[in-house]
Amino acid sequence: MSDDAAVRYAVNGAVATLTMDQPHNRNALTPALMSGLAHGLDAALADEAIGVIVLTNSEPAFCAGADLSGGTPAVAGGGRRRGARRDGLADLLAAIQDSTKPVVARIAGHCVAGGIGLAAACDISVADDAARFGFTEVRIGVAPAIISVVCLPKLRRADALELFLSGERISAARAAEVGLITRAVPAADLDAEVAAAVGRLLAGAPSALAAAKRLVYTIPGMEREAAFTRTTEVSQALFASAEAAEGMAAFREKRLPYWAPGAP
Repeated sequence: MSDDAAVRYAVNGAVATLTMDQPHNRNALTPALMSGLAHGLDAALADEAIGVIVLTNSEPAFCAGADLSGGTPAVAGGGRRRGARRDGLADLLAAIQDSTKPVVARIAGHCVAGGIGLAAACDISVADDAARFGFTEVRIGVAPAIISVVCLPKLRRADALELFLSGERISAARAAEVGLITRAVPAADLDAEVAAAVGRLLAGAPSALAAAKRLVYTIPGMEREAAFTRTTEVSQALFASAEAAEGMAAFREKRLPYWAPGAP
């Protein structure tokens, strides 16, 4: 299966949508799917007109985790080398979190094992409330190792231990409660909720969004003095930027800044 067949890439205005489209294996993390997602992210990041990236799925599942059809799954650390990076799961999760553009997950179907890693790596994740989530790895003799890097920062230790060790599947509402995803909504409301989230993101200035995202991922792990030094530098640079000048002028003049949807 080609990368293009595994992941569909579409652009609508300032939004790029990456749709995982391997219904025959419930969007398992095959090399083709991971490579397709990596190429889609690259394309969206290279397009200056794109402000938000949406990651979603065709039916029936968001992602079934590792491809267990034979051999060692690609998520175990393999993957084809692409320049300075590889198309393995670790590189894909890092690429999502390192994206300078917000990444929103639209989860329309079950999401287990490595699939939870994709959902957790995204900045905002909205799920159909009928979807089920589960760290099912222990039940086949492995552990949620690679995805723990993006999942553990979102979980209390007590919740992580219960979910990692039991392998039980939980509801989307429970996944939102423990912080793995942002929210769960009825299937009929999923598209509207994702569109609303995307609209709120597009109202932010591109450089400011990138800086705000980086703060979330880097500041909690820094010592206090280093964090204050870093954030002072970030604040000064942003206040001196052309985007901030435009944003403050738009505020004073009671108009939309040029990047906002609906701006003239």
